[in-house]
Formats: sequence, structure tokens, C-alpha cells
Amino acid sequence: MAVIDVTALEDLALGATVLGTGGGGDPYIGKLMALEALQRHGPVPLVGVADLPRDGLVLPVAMMGAPTVLVEKIPHGRELARVVRAIESYLDRPVVALMSAEAGGINSTIPIVAAAELGLPLLDADGMGRAFPEIPMCSMNLAGVSATPMAIVDEKGNLVLLETIDNQWTERLSRTATVAMGGSSIIALYPMPRERVEEAVIPGTMRRAIEIGRALRRAAAGDNPLDALLQATEGAVLFHGKIVDVLRRTAGGFVRGTATLEGLDADRGSVLRIEFQNENLVAIKDGVPIAMVPDLITVLDSETYTPITTEGLAYGQRVTVLGMPCAPIWRSAEGLRVAGPRYFGYPFDYVPIEEASQHALSARD
Repeated sequence: MAVIDVTALEDLALGATVLGTGGGGDPYIGKLMALEALQRHGPVPLVGVADLPRDGLVLPVAMMGAPTVLVEKIPHGRELARVVRAIESYLDRPVVALMSAEAGGINSTIPIVAAAELGLPLLDADGMGRAFPEIPMCSMNLAGVSATPMAIVDEKGNLVLLETIDNQWTERLSRTATVAMGGSSIIALYPMPRERVEEAVIPGTMRRAIEIGRALRRAAAGDNPLDALLQATEGAVLFHGKIVDVLRRTAGGFVRGTATLEGLDADRGSVLRIEFQNENLVAIKDGVPIAMVPDLITVLDSETYTPITTEGLAYGQRVTVLGMPCAPIWRSAEGLRVAGPRYFGYPFDYVPIEEASQHALSARD
């Protein structure tokens, strides 16, 4: 059986931050929390759907809120066990495995902390194949699973249990509670019985994140880690540039803003604008959208090729912007309705990254 130990944790945290498209919370804080949990409790089993027992629940756990807040408002440490026990008590059923709600930053490692502390396995899956800013933007919602009952806990000890009429109301009410709690909280939601899991999750995400992180780590000593990253992610380089402006604000429980890049090397003379809401949403080059949700847009440090989260973007950074294809479920009509560019208010339809990256390359030549 595969396990997540200290070495796998390093690779997973790095790879999931690549998949996180700038969001998911500070990966460093999450990695430290998971490292301590693994050192205290030992490795966490990583299981597939077929390994799950017939009875009991699979439960995603995560951090909710604005990533900029989490940098200063660090979890106390007791929240994770409390949200899991709250769901078990409410439904009077045991949780037999935990799961990552999304791949990205702290939300790829928070479930490891909870699994280690509670002696539970971690399901090799998530609900997005990337990170998204809102609760309904996940495969569980597309499969018709209710996000509630949902437990929300803060570091002060407050606990909120939600039962809502639909998942959009879950987003509204949980976001309001999280803002009142100071802008970030720990949550457990989308509890699923074994028979619903296979149709409702995106399998293999944790292993994929580990493979991406391992490829970057092994290539770091070589001449071109970017090649290893492109091969591991099936991605394409969209832009090389220098960040010349960052506008960022925290409002309504999200980090929203824009980063402006001036082109370098083959992109000299061009300007790229990246707009984000916790995660990078669109990349617009010289006024033309060249990548957009639900495909992945990740900003990398051009020296180390480590990913930079949206709260870490800063003036003067020399960066490489990478585009990657999303999980196939997001290219369905329902997936685009929930998480496509028009949902976020953009006046254009989705164009797959494979076509958009060709546009970027042809414009560069």
C-alpha cells in the first residue's frame, strides 16, 4: 500500500502548488503542519476507491477563505479533528477516509494532517484536479452530492453546522461565516458514502501531484527543470516576463486582483495580464485571452521554476507562466456553467488551452 511519508509530502506539496493555479492557501504553512503530524503519528496510507470499506463516510476537509489572511491567521491545530467529529456526530456514521477537496497549497496538505491525527487513510483523489475559489466548483457538486452537512470551525473554538437547500446556498452562508470568523476557517463538507465516491471524485490527483513535485525536485540539479515540468503536466509555456504591477485586495472572503507582466526574451514587447480570484482565472496577452478557467494557469519563478501563489506575486519577479489542461469533467457543458469564464463575468467563451497555447506560440514566432 502506498503511503505519504516525509519525502512524499515534500513532493506532494510542491506538485499540488503547481496544480493549485496560484490558490489553495500558503503551501509552506500547510507543509509544516503536515510534517509535524507525520513525525508525531507516522505515515498516512494513500488508498484508492477500491480500497475503501463498504460502510462509513469519505469526508473532504479543507481551509476556506482568503489566502492572504492565512499568512497571518494560522490554524490553532485542534480544528481538523473537531470538524471531522462534528460530521460524524451529526450523521451518526463513522468517517473511514479523508480526502482533499482541491489540489493546491495548504488544501493539499490539510487532509494529511487530519488523517495522521485521526489514524485514517487519505483517498487518492480530489474534487477539482486543481484549485477553484468556490464550494460548488467541484466534481462532487456536478455528481449531485450535497455539500452539507458542513462543519466550519475557527481557531477561537467557534463551530457552525450548516444544512442548506443547495450547494450555492452553502457557498453563500459558509463564506459569510468564514468572513465573520476573520477571513479563514477549517471546513469539512461533501460527506459521501462509499457507493457515491467513485462517480463523484477525480481519482489519482494526489499521486499526480507527487509525480509533478518529484519531477521538479529531481530536475532541479539539471540544466532545465522546465522541460521536466512540461512533460509531467502536459503543459505549455504561455509567457516569459517580469511583474511590473500587482493590484490585490481582500474582499468578501476572497483575494481578488490583477498582475501585469512585461515580456522578456521571445515575449519582449508584449504585455500579459493575469486576473485572479484566489486562483488565476484568465491570462490576457496584448488584449487577447490566451488561457482561461477551467484550464490551469500557474506562475513559476523563472530561476527555480517553483510555483508562486497569488498572495506571493510581487513587483520585479521574473516569471514563467504555464498553462495546463483541466480535468475532462470541466469541459462538459455543466462544468463550464459552474466554472467557465462566463461564470466569473468574462464576456467570452471558453477556448481550450491546447488552442490558446498555439495562439501564444504563433504570436511569439
